[in-house]
Amino acid sequence: MTQSALQRRGYERLDRHALQALQLDRLNALLARILPANRFYAEKLRGVRLPLESFEQFRELPLTAKDEISPTTGGEGGEGGGPALPANLTWPLEQYVRFHQTSGTHGRPLAVYDTAEDWQWWVDCWQYVLDAAEVTQRDRAMLAFSFGPFIGFWSAHEALAARGALIVPGGGMDSRARLEMIERTGATALFCTPTYALRLAEVAAERHIDLRRLPVKSIVVAGEPGGSVPSIRQRIESAWNARLVDHAGASEVGAWGYADRQRRGLHVIESEFIAEFISIAHGGPAAAGELAQLVLTSLGRHGMPAIRYRTGDLVRPAWRDDADNNFVLLDGGVLGRADDMLIVRGVNVFPSAVEQILYGFPEVVEYRLIIRSRGAMDELSLEVEDRLGDPRRIADELYLRLGLRVDVRLAPPSSLPRFEGKARRLVDERDTAIQ
Repeated sequence: MTQSALQRRGYERLDRHALQALQLDRLNALLARILPANRFYAEKLRGVRLPLESFEQFRELPLTAKDEISPTTGGEGGEGGGPALPANLTWPLEQYVRFHQTSGTHGRPLAVYDTAEDWQWWVDCWQYVLDAAEVTQRDRAMLAFSFGPFIGFWSAHEALAARGALIVPGGGMDSRARLEMIERTGATALFCTPTYALRLAEVAAERHIDLRRLPVKSIVVAGEPGGSVPSIRQRIESAWNARLVDHAGASEVGAWGYADRQRRGLHVIESEFIAEFISIAHGGPAAAGELAQLVLTSLGRHGMPAIRYRTGDLVRPAWRDDADNNFVLLDGGVLGRADDMLIVRGVNVFPSAVEQILYGFPEVVEYRLIIRSRGAMDELSLEVEDRLGDPRRIADELYLRLGLRVDVRLAPPSSLPRFEGKARRLVDERDTAIQ
């Protein structure tokens, strides 16, 4: 059943005790429905007494990793003749109506399947994002993504339709055609990655199109860190004269995050997900403000459930007693990926931290990171398209902020790759490449 805006606001205002009671009820309902039909979790939770009576019991359940649910053989249930299915499907394939797959940024793409009921749940989760972006039925939304099998903004498309907004699909177009379509349709909202919002601004400048004169007033970004980073957000908002709203989700778990009102970070939709935080420093539950890996349990997805799923996203949780919204806040949004962390001459470096620094320079158009082995140590270098042609100031800032000397070199204008979806700016030239 589709939630109303009033219901969503009511969930946001629940105190922590009431919220956890709601989550435990929904978790037990999920488990009662999927077991024993879901063979993966029937085996994984063997011996667990149900229903769960407390969050302490919940935290004793085993974690789930992507490798566990990724198919290793072709065919349904390991038999030949059918597609290679993820291990955590609950029902026969005939009950599913949506196929997507992960982007493949980290490892091989994983197929994901949704029933009609589960897909409606995705749409309901997205309504929190549209609320934050102040999108209404009067808006015209340009979806600037490829409409391929990557889940991308497919669920946003359905959520916008449910809200009554006019949808302008931007698949199969280059950047110039998309800009022309935005202008021709009078689009008031743009949906894309942070990287692509900047790419559209670059193309607009090349063609002498003044984005600030277009009617776009809201930009919803997802797919990569950046929407909650002040330097990146300000750069996009300045180029478009529009308000940027961040969103986060994962094909394996659902559309889980949306920007807070001050846009300091992302709220986890705790009425639909149980969020846990594993400290990077000691491996136990993280305290407020501590760097942690995000673990999520989807409460409304029965056909391909994810229980205590390691997302790989690195975040800093904050719990606030706030009359406006009590959902946990991730300060700065998604800060990076656990499997993206580099150790360069003894310094922990996240590519997202480098990006945040670079976008503090308005003259930097595009960049590429390269990591190489130098004897027993790794070395990081950086290529930048810089309108000022002054790489030294960038190297100095990287050293000041990261404590690391980085070899920064100029790249010719327009020579570095541009990206429509998730950007892949890290080139690993070591013996073992990062996937």
